[in-house]
Amino acid sequence: MLSVWEFQAVKALVTGGCGFIGSALVRRLVVAGHSVLNIDKLTYAGDLRTVAAVADRPNYRFRQLDITDQAAMAEAFCSFAPDTVFHLAAESHVDRSIDAPGAFVGTNLVGTYVMLHAAFAFWDALDADARARFRFIHVSTDEVFGHLGPEGTFDEDSPYRPNSPYAASKAGADHLARAWHVTYGLPTIISNCSNNYGPFQNREKLIPTVIRKALLDQPIPIYGRGDNVRDWLYVDDHVAALEAVAARGTVGGTYAIGGRSERNNLDLARQICGLLDRQRPRSDGRSYEARIDFVKDRPGHDFRYAIDPAKAERELGWHAGETLASGLAKTVAWYLARPDWTLGTAEAEDRLGLKTATKFG
Repeated sequence: MLSVWEFQAVKALVTGGCGFIGSALVRRLVVAGHSVLNIDKLTYAGDLRTVAAVADRPNYRFRQLDITDQAAMAEAFCSFAPDTVFHLAAESHVDRSIDAPGAFVGTNLVGTYVMLHAAFAFWDALDADARARFRFIHVSTDEVFGHLGPEGTFDEDSPYRPNSPYAASKAGADHLARAWHVTYGLPTIISNCSNNYGPFQNREKLIPTVIRKALLDQPIPIYGRGDNVRDWLYVDDHVAALEAVAARGTVGGTYAIGGRSERNNLDLARQICGLLDRQRPRSDGRSYEARIDFVKDRPGHDFRYAIDPAKAERELGWHAGETLASGLAKTVAWYLARPDWTLGTAEAEDRLGLKTATKFG
């Protein structure tokens, strides 16, 4: 049977749709004409400004709900009746998982169970055609696979070896999604992505931190010696892949989504500083790179991640559109144009003599 995505607009329920990746997906789906229900608890990682550009569209609706609330999730499925679920709601900040792992177990494991339970009850009551069209896309991370040495890549057959509480909670959620397909027949698909970057990312993440600290003329913190390697994926490329997974992915399958853009943290910070040097040079003529500061490494810091996205490219017809150079240039320009998002305080804006942007794109 053809996917519903091939011939008509869909009704997509997106959890975590005010977060970084979720909001990019919401914006993409709404602009494309699909009906979207965005469910987000609006914790520190959720921000309504991320979806302001589509908030007034008739095909968009938002509900502030907790995915661990079984009654609320059951009601949301029944009232909205989605064709597709994109489950992105998660605690995702590794450092926070080290300090407070219980929240990660609650949201990432229990929350995923509640979503799968509600989805199954809804799906099981559908007619045969609607059941065949329904998809539950569980969005996960490459961190579930642990770390790589200097060579090799993760793919769909990589063994699970999570090393942080965050990674372990996401690994458990992946296993739940697979089990609900194998045991109950729920049409789930799992995706595991590499590190995302781009507009609207939470200020605690590496790239926004480098930009913010540089602009404030503060030390730019880099863990250890900066030799940990990540594979970087521009967020708009990621959400295009998620749409392709929903449209053409194999039920019960897994897709590794990566940007083929490896860089160690020190070189990445230097690259960002170089972009800032060109786009907003310092008044004293020095490079922002001079503010890079090595700090104590975090516990269990995985050395290297890298994704082989060949299966997604082959089966889904998806390819990343941005190189790391082009994506970073866009990202730095976006943050420079929006000091209220980048810096977060009027005092910092005044210090830099920057005018606050009033509209988010």
